[in-house]
Amino acid sequence: MQPGQPGQDPYGQQPGQDPTAPQHHDPYTQPPQAPYGQQPYGQPQDPYAQPPQAPYGQQPTSGQPYGQPHQDPYAQQQQPYGPGPTYPGAGYPMPQGQQNTLGLVSMILGIASIPLACCYLGIPLGIAAVVTGYLGKQKVSQGVATNGSQVTTGLICGAVGIVLGIAQIIAIVALNMNVPGA
Repeated sequence: MQPGQPGQDPYGQQPGQDPTAPQHHDPYTQPPQAPYGQQPYGQPQDPYAQPPQAPYGQQPTSGQPYGQPHQDPYAQQQQPYGPGPTYPGAGYPMPQGQQNTLGLVSMILGIASIPLACCYLGIPLGIAAVVTGYLGKQKVSQGVATNGSQVTTGLICGAVGIVLGIAQIIAIVALNMNVPGA
């Protein structure tokens, strides 16, 4: 019987049945078979049973059939473009950035030479500040560095540190000579 024929409910129930009445299930009958060889929901599966055969002669989706060589799908395959780049550049061109280090070092040494002139460190730090400031000034004039103001600060502060260190030495020598009773 097809749906829509006289004598049959369009929802698949036979005439005369109460749809709200509980359905009687015989516990001694075989459970209905699930379609396509699958286990019905809630039924335990036999772990030692053979896996179901693939329909229509297709290859199984998991694993290789017997007699075929095993191929690891996760095996290392040759990259089509050769090996990847290595460090330090990792394949990217190194940035030709600014070389502002000399100006920064000159400024730090020049500023430190001023208060350290009292410890006799003003002269060597001032000389180092002037030398690195001169080299930094060359980098700025070549266009490689952009910190001309730091270089100028290092040169001026280094020169002030040298002058203060020399003035301190002169003052100490002059005061020791004029001390009465020495």
